[in-house]
Amino acid sequence: MIYLVVGILLIVIAVLCIKIFLLKRSIREIADDFADRTESDTNTLIDVSTADRDVVMLADKLNAGLRVLREEHLQYHQGNAELKASITNISHDLRTPLTAICGYLDMLEKTDDKEKQARYIGIMKERSGMMKQLTEDLFRYSMILSDEEEPETETVYVNMLLAECISGFYPALSERGIAPEICLSEKRIERSVNKAELTRVFTNLLNNAVKYSDGDLKITLTDDGEITFSNHAKGLSATTVEQLFDRFYTVQSAQNASGIGLSIVRALVERMHGSVSASYEDGCLSVRIVI
Repeated sequence: MIYLVVGILLIVIAVLCIKIFLLKRSIREIADDFADRTESDTNTLIDVSTADRDVVMLADKLNAGLRVLREEHLQYHQGNAELKASITNISHDLRTPLTAICGYLDMLEKTDDKEKQARYIGIMKERSGMMKQLTEDLFRYSMILSDEEEPETETVYVNMLLAECISGFYPALSERGIAPEICLSEKRIERSVNKAELTRVFTNLLNNAVKYSDGDLKITLTDDGEITFSNHAKGLSATTVEQLFDRFYTVQSAQNASGIGLSIVRALVERMHGSVSASYEDGCLSVRIVI
């Protein structure tokens, strides 16, 4: 009987030793794989050669952490590339008018012709205005991105606010020969939003239409609150339309554009928990907002 008990104990000990050996081997595999995955740029996850439930659970949790780490790593590199591109674009956009201002200052010093002096001063004012617009847009955009607090909201009568913004742009639209076609819902559309931010969205879109439109503009507000700005615009494509909301992106037809206006629109609409999209069909650019 004693020999039987001893035999069983030896078998149990042997099984436990094998179990411990396999667990230690699996842990070493996990440690080696984890070190390899964190040091190399690969999408391969940790794999284990054991069916032990706890070891498999450990590997699954480490794999979940690796997925998060890779996503953050990708976002970091994308953000770093975007930052470098942004700095390059800002430097170019500031340097171009500044170079022109310096050049016309030199020309101004070398002439006593009143007519030329007036023309040079006018050009310098225009270039300095471009720089002022860019810096103001950059400031607004940075403030929007850095403000993590929820904005103060109120019940806004969207129909009325949109109509007021359109009225304010009539002189600029008329100067471009644009007679806007306006189709606003007779239903009272109300949203709980920050009025100043929604006003900024409308004015940026109207300003965008003034710069890009080929001479037309249609603005609609449906019964369900969808707002659409549509106008014909040459020089665009489905590819370029996808980039319109990117920071500092401009097209050649834009005059004095900073490339931040639509980025501000997207940032503000997302703060309102809404969505904004753009499409381009048959030469017509349409920007749609749902709040």
